[in-house]
Amino acid sequence: MPKKIKQINPLTELISPKELSLLSASGSQLVEEIGLDIVRGVVLDILRGKNLRDSTETLTRRRIATLNLAILELFVKGTAKSKNFVEQLPETATDILTKGKLSKSERWLAQWMIGLTDKAFQNVLRDDPQAIAEYRDKYIQICRDIIDIKKLDKGSLTGEITINGKQKAQINWLWITYFLNTIGAETLAIRGSEKSAYGKLFEKLILGSLLHILGFKQITPPPQEYEKVFWLSSRNQKRESDATLIYNLGQGVRFDIGFIGRGNTEISLDKVTRFEREISLNRSKFFMATIILVDRIGTKSKIEGLAKELKGTIVQMSAGYWIKQVAEVLNESIGFKHEILRMTDKETEKYLRKAIKTVPIEQFIGLSKSFGNQYVKEEQAEYNLLDESSEEEE
Repeated sequence: MPKKIKQINPLTELISPKELSLLSASGSQLVEEIGLDIVRGVVLDILRGKNLRDSTETLTRRRIATLNLAILELFVKGTAKSKNFVEQLPETATDILTKGKLSKSERWLAQWMIGLTDKAFQNVLRDDPQAIAEYRDKYIQICRDIIDIKKLDKGSLTGEITINGKQKAQINWLWITYFLNTIGAETLAIRGSEKSAYGKLFEKLILGSLLHILGFKQITPPPQEYEKVFWLSSRNQKRESDATLIYNLGQGVRFDIGFIGRGNTEISLDKVTRFEREISLNRSKFFMATIILVDRIGTKSKIEGLAKELKGTIVQMSAGYWIKQVAEVLNESIGFKHEILRMTDKETEKYLRKAIKTVPIEQFIGLSKSFGNQYVKEEQAEYNLLDESSEEEE
């Protein structure tokens, strides 16, 4: 049987494999890209009460900036190769989107070239491949109309972009318009995907780090030991929990985490009512307390009262050093003892800075133990992970 020849994609051929992989990187791939030291900094920020979105904004901007420059290079390379590259770009993108099975990176790149994202493709074109050609023609016409107005007002636009003295691109209003539309679509797509990717990634990292710092040992279920152990993303008969803690025989705690703002009360309510009060493990019954971690709760929300009625507790991660509140809940519900219960905020800050360095971040997301840290000086300085003299004064 003859070997199937992979068709050449005229867009992906103009971008490096490393940059192409960055388009659709998973959570663990993002960790490999940015390095464990930086991820530890984000985890530390969140344990101290900072918002996930604020803490990951630097990481998002880094990825967007990298892709912005990759797309600029793509436009320059394409124009240097063919003077009609930009003019034919909408047709090229449409052809790619209507042919064969595409990888996520191939699909995204083609969509961006005509100002689309996955969400826009679903909402505007209703996932109908036949509608792409009609959309393309409207896109071209709208861009031309806007350019004609700009020419009448400002005249012509001319210039040249050269990369490494070799690849040259003559630019004009059309070139700039298509380029900026592509950048705009790319930014929307990356921000949307990172919101989901970082949310899922840091759910595991925060829970794993929290329980490790409080002295619990991570195991693989079903458990063979029943004292101060935990596992992530377990599933029981009723619903999924993000982490399960076994304190001793007969006592345990389920954890659920969601980076949910005060406007999403119905999602939080679902989390409160999610779990059964008892589970069976290896023929032993365990009484399970429930702790739900959320960003913050609105002032008029009734969710905390409902949680108490159901013998569950909600902890807001917007509170400074909320890890202490988790320790207090564990103390009340299962008799948990830990030195952090007696610490001041200043002592807690010092303790967390030291403890975060020993957290096996890579284990929580399935990276090998041999995975090495990638050290990025700019971000490392921002998070001050290794400089204990930078502790905040009370």
